[in-house]
Amino acid sequence: MADFSDADLRGSRFERAELSGSQFWASDMTGAWFRHVDMHGVVMRGVELCDVDINGEIKNLTINDVDVGPLIEAELNRRDPDRAKMRPADAAGFREAWDILDRRWEQTVERARRLPPERLHESVDGEWSFTETLRHLVFATEAWVGRAILGSTAPWDPLGLPWGEMPDTPGVPRDRDARPSLDEVLALRRTRTDMVRDVLAGLTDESLAAQTTPVDSGFAWPPPVSFPVRKCLLIVLNEEWEHRLFAERDLAALEAREP
Repeated sequence: MADFSDADLRGSRFERAELSGSQFWASDMTGAWFRHVDMHGVVMRGVELCDVDINGEIKNLTINDVDVGPLIEAELNRRDPDRAKMRPADAAGFREAWDILDRRWEQTVERARRLPPERLHESVDGEWSFTETLRHLVFATEAWVGRAILGSTAPWDPLGLPWGEMPDTPGVPRDRDARPSLDEVLALRRTRTDMVRDVLAGLTDESLAAQTTPVDSGFAWPPPVSFPVRKCLLIVLNEEWEHRLFAERDLAALEAREP
């Protein structure tokens, strides 16, 4: 076990580091950044948690003996009632949710078009650029609808972009250096959103409750196991909803960079 007692680690970078079970005592973490970090089971005692910005999936988070997860969910749904519709219970609800996402993304794209094209390839705080965000949604749809639900053994387009921590996988694209135009990415994305809409058009409550057939073609994602159809579609809805919020946040930052 490494011991960093009284060590000065300011500015250190821990990437894909195994820190499970680590202990931090009387340590200064002012200004630290945690991105894509698994913090299941973390215990904090006697901490000063002030001016902290947390964005992620929050469940069973107890602060001063209060489970704040349900409070956060209720407040987010109060701010935007459409958010609650992103967890539909029946086939009709999934079609309504997709219509909502379609309208909102249309507004976000219109906002993006008002920026110079080069801005749409810029990162904000190390996050994906706008075009990379759209490319990732292409990948998410290919994975959870094209592969998991429709059973395609090779659903990937070369411009699709998996999540950043996914290891290189034969047959799965991950070209971070590509700089396609917005129109090029939107044309590809439309083929994938149309695929989802076609699936939803034929969706019934019975097929929604069914399981997918495992696709074992050597690819690592999704794993070659059976998934509930509802889970696959919920993942796509969540990806679309959350990444649009990220895109709106970053577009505001990009707009601020304009003269």
